[in-house]
Amino acid sequence: MHPNPAFRQEPRILNLALARHRGFGTLCLNGDPAPLLSHVPFWLDETGAEAELHLVRSNPIARHVDGPRPAVIAVMGPDGYVSPDWYGDPAQVPTWNYVAVHLRGTIRPAPEEDMRRHLDRVSAQFENRLAPKQPWTADKMPPDALARMMRSILPFRFSVEEVEGTWKLNQNKTDAMRVAAAEEVRHSPVGHEVATLSALMTGGVPEMDKGAPLAYI
Repeated sequence: MHPNPAFRQEPRILNLALARHRGFGTLCLNGDPAPLLSHVPFWLDETGAEAELHLVRSNPIARHVDGPRPAVIAVMGPDGYVSPDWYGDPAQVPTWNYVAVHLRGTIRPAPEEDMRRHLDRVSAQFENRLAPKQPWTADKMPPDALARMMRSILPFRFSVEEVEGTWKLNQNKTDAMRVAAAEEVRHSPVGHEVATLSALMTGGVPEMDKGAPLAYI
């Protein structure tokens, strides 16, 4: 997380909303001789207290997590390069604006019988956004194919103990500089979801009530 407190003022509920909406992140654990990482979809409950995820049996993390282990799920939002030319002030330097959330906690194996319920939850959270398409469900699979798939993956639970977020949106610049840079970011080819990043830079962080959708993400 960025050390500048100007970029870390957003409430826990907003960080959780971004993580929940994305539903995809990088799972990180200590390993020997190097850290273990895996990119995983996940389901985060409404309280933000627990997440569910799955790993293929051959994943090194799946073999490593034979009991409770400290872990982090890093979730990226939009990001983009900001050229100093865009501020209208020559005393500036290049930077990168971004939104990121870290969920710190403990991962542990879940009962294998939880796998089907987890699969239904994690797929529904994305399928339900594809309307008017009829949502895919595991019931559409041939039973033998579903059984083979279920045998190849393992469920895990992740207890969320700490939530950290960085929303680096040029809050340390003047309003005029931030708006000018945001307009250029919106058309930039360097970054990810730059239109969303630009909207956040100009509109600020959206206010949220519990359970409300995230306005820009």
